[in-house]
Amino acid sequence: MSELIVESRGDGVEAWLSRLLTAGVLASAVVSLLGGVLYLLEHSAARTGMAEFVPVEASLNHPMAIIRGAMEFRPRAVMQLGIVLLIATPVARVAFSLVLFALRRDALYVGVTVMVLACLAYGLAGFGD
Repeated sequence: MSELIVESRGDGVEAWLSRLLTAGVLASAVVSLLGGVLYLLEHSAARTGMAEFVPVEASLNHPMAIIRGAMEFRPRAVMQLGIVLLIATPVARVAFSLVLFALRRDALYVGVTVMVLACLAYGLAGFGD
């Protein structure tokens, strides 16, 4: 399989990366839609005013809390998981590219991709604030 991915033409690689991005965006959309439906079902009886902004609860700022809440089908956690999946999609693409460049033994692109991945991790970890 690695020979197929590492082929000299870029067609196979581009197709794999395209599928990865498509799957990530579709998964995010489905999870977000499910969260929205759950939220509407839970809050359909009570009319809530939209005049003031209510921030997301602090417990949904941590990945494990989001996953636990989504497993319990808490609507806001499910919607938050959809957003996390959307953010993770391009990060997964960079990580996948790193593996491909390493399989091709392309040191320059491995180095550049490691730096990009480090920048993404730095920003996502909250150090970039």
